[in-house]
Amino acid sequence: NYPVLFLVAVMRSQFCSGLALFSTIRTAVSLSMNSPKNVVVVGGGIQGTSVAYQIAKQSGDDTNIVLLESKAPASAASGKGGGFMARGWGDGSPTQRLHELAFDMYEGLANDLGVTSYRKLPVLSVSPGQNKKGVDKAKRDNTLSNILPQWLDGNTGQIYPMGLGDDTAQITPAEFVNKMLENKSDKINVVLGTCTGVETTGKGSEEGSKISAVKYMPRDGTEEASMPADAMIVSAGPWSCAAEQWFDGAVQLPMEGIKSTSIVWKKPEGKEVDATALFCGEDNRFGTHLEVYPRPDGTIYICGIGGSDYISKEDLQSGAFREVCEAKDTRVEAAKSAFQEMSSTYKAVGELDRVQSCMRPCPPDALPYMGRVPGFEGAYINAGHNCWGIAWAPACGKAMAELVLQGECSSVNLSPFDPARFTPSQGRGGRGRKQRGTNVGEQW
Repeated sequence: NYPVLFLVAVMRSQFCSGLALFSTIRTAVSLSMNSPKNVVVVGGGIQGTSVAYQIAKQSGDDTNIVLLESKAPASAASGKGGGFMARGWGDGSPTQRLHELAFDMYEGLANDLGVTSYRKLPVLSVSPGQNKKGVDKAKRDNTLSNILPQWLDGNTGQIYPMGLGDDTAQITPAEFVNKMLENKSDKINVVLGTCTGVETTGKGSEEGSKISAVKYMPRDGTEEASMPADAMIVSAGPWSCAAEQWFDGAVQLPMEGIKSTSIVWKKPEGKEVDATALFCGEDNRFGTHLEVYPRPDGTIYICGIGGSDYISKEDLQSGAFREVCEAKDTRVEAAKSAFQEMSSTYKAVGELDRVQSCMRPCPPDALPYMGRVPGFEGAYINAGHNCWGIAWAPACGKAMAELVLQGECSSVNLSPFDPARFTPSQGRGGRGRKQRGTNVGEQW
């Protein structure tokens, strides 16, 4: 009887395998049939471009993707942000997974896309000081002396390591955006214009309206136009709150734009610029708490300058600072003075390359909006990523692509980021960078 039992077992195994294979094929066919064919991503910053890029990677050749950008790709915060990321700086909140997944993705993406500005680098905490005792003491410390940059040669207080370069890194976000668009130029079409609303047709599968087109005002035109869409993802940074009006109040997106100044120093002629980032303590002399990021091209980017402006949701919905977002002269001077106090090198030969300002999108609870718009089949929000929008971009792009193409997200738990979780009456939450729950950066 044993041969017969064995044969029955084999046949049963093959039958079950066949069922599993059939189920897999049926699921794949179903997803292919139900996946959107005309996708519009609103917003050409690093978040919106990451969504478009990941959809381009995960979808078939018959999927058309439009990136609708009001000005130019990476023209707002993604062209003016520092590009710092830290894998282990989450505090156990729902965003922890975004820190980890994005950090793990960035290095591979940078290699695949040919991004030259990505690198891991150590981080120091630097307190303000009146003399060079802090620097002199750090030079005598075996751990600190190996990562102490030569340009940190002025007056400081205590210096201690925050990271040795294993879980902290940087990228120039504008380069990353442009490389993604170049890589998928055969599938992503960039259209310059400002979204003005949506068109819907019939009933969706969940008894709601179904997206059929996206309306927009072309940048070089005077008449509103539309483009076909069976899926749209709103990922326009602080201006994403305008989607409240597009979806007839179906979703409320309380948002505050935090407008802050940053500066970039030129590379000093004939000098190397060591790759160590600084997070500096509050300097009451200048009203600053600098974040200092030397870049591979020898420039040094500085934010954490203080004096930020808070832009209301109503102003953002009207497009405030979307076209022009200028630096504050008083904060530029404060940042220069504070940094030159720490760096005798830059006090002697430092020259600014540019000054600028941009906005960060801040929901009341400091959690992003990521998910479906209720009552509108094919409509999604990916916005409000606070000061970590650049650091989280690959993870957010992957998560939203899974949701749009597969109907659910397997890489990130999106439930805490439900775009419909708020009413406008809820209050303001924390906004700054944290390292394991401790405030370490600009709190605005």
